Amino acid sequence: MMENVVEKRENIFVKKFNEKKEAIKDKWQKFKEFLIHSNGKTMASFGVMGLGQILYKKYAKGIIYLLVQILAIVYFVLKGGRDFVKLFTLGDVEPNPILGIEGDNSVVCLILGVMTLFILLLYIAIYVSNVRDAYQTQLRVEAGLKPKTFGEEVKELLNQKFYITVLFLPVIGVAIFNVLPIVVMILIAFTNYGGRIVDTNSLVDWVGFQNFSELVTLGQFASTFGKILGWNILWAVMSTALNYFGSLALALLINKKIVKGKLFWRAFPIIAYAVPGFITLLGFKYMFSFGGPINQLIQESGGKAIDFLSIDAGWNARWLGLIINAWIAVPSGMLLATGILSNMRTDLYEVASMHGAKPFRQFRSITLPYVVFATTPVIINQFIGNFNNFGIFYFLRGSSLTTDGYFLASNTDLLINWLYNLSIDNNYYSIGAAISLIIFIITSIISLAVYVLSPAYRQEDTYK
Repeated sequence: MMENVVEKRENIFVKKFNEKKEAIKDKWQKFKEFLIHSNGKTMASFGVMGLGQILYKKYAKGIIYLLVQILAIVYFVLKGGRDFVKLFTLGDVEPNPILGIEGDNSVVCLILGVMTLFILLLYIAIYVSNVRDAYQTQLRVEAGLKPKTFGEEVKELLNQKFYITVLFLPVIGVAIFNVLPIVVMILIAFTNYGGRIVDTNSLVDWVGFQNFSELVTLGQFASTFGKILGWNILWAVMSTALNYFGSLALALLINKKIVKGKLFWRAFPIIAYAVPGFITLLGFKYMFSFGGPINQLIQESGGKAIDFLSIDAGWNARWLGLIINAWIAVPSGMLLATGILSNMRTDLYEVASMHGAKPFRQFRSITLPYVVFATTPVIINQFIGNFNNFGIFYFLRGSSLTTDGYFLASNTDLLINWLYNLSIDNNYYSIGAAISLIIFIITSIISLAVYVLSPAYRQEDTYK
């Protein structure tokens, strides 16, 4: 049975690989056909953008392409070329305030260089569209049709190709405000930006994978990184499982016919969710502090105060974090699970009961597969959210640091907390960027693997 499951999973990845390979072959074949069948007018667009359109008497579109090429050449000659070169050097002149030398700002050079790279990619995309448009016009003429007029193409952009018109500006906005910062952060991970360089405004240098090697080899970061990574993965798995099954259990309990006042019990947990998370966390921090109400009750009952959140709390703080995180997350998950359960077919349970299936067997064979199928994206989202849950231990324990083999971290810190301590409080920006990239790679691989191997991806027709 296990071998069949593994074989099916392997087949999924092999199938996807073969599909990608066939797609690449198909595109390469079309490109070869394009090179063979292109006439002189189409080939003219290779050298001068818009020239092919002009030769086919599509003057308006040809002039627009030509203007784009002229503007691109002017930009790269006057500014873009210099910014692109500085992307590789990160500046040549070191600033010296004493001598009045302004010098280069390496971070600005990096940002402007990435922006120039984006503009170059946009220009290449427009260049390719120029050649493709000339070739499509050639095919129309060879088929005995007239080239499309500028007015007809504008109407297409407002009708059949309206999605291009609508998405153009949002895509540019996403590239500038989302993709650009991410790319800059990734590139910083391969520099020595931080520490003395930040304090003295010195030039930054590319250091390759040095920051990553410091995280995984011997050094002040290595032992801390290993401990925090292991705890981070364990925390993400445990908290996601606890929140998910806690939400499902609460929803199943409320859906029972014997439960009275369902409206009240469905609304009551929302109170915990409606309160802002940081207020809840600060409230729990006060309740479980060494001199807080919980320890006062323990001492009044004759017990000894428990170290829940102080420096040496260890697993006490970790277990408490799991419980408090569930307190915050379970209510919203319960609402989702309740909605899914209300749409399930009751006749499935009736048939299962007639065949002698016990309640647990019904849950395992009917309820759980259906709920997991419907909520797989939610599970992935919860896992990523828990993996990067900055606030839970930041608000519970503040900036307390432990000394038992941790560098600028505590034994409950996640990678995102350690990243904050390193970069914001201690100027280890390049190390922080390297940790960010590692977080991205881990969460991306796990999320993609879970989704591809889940019933939500492989068995969609089963639950329709």
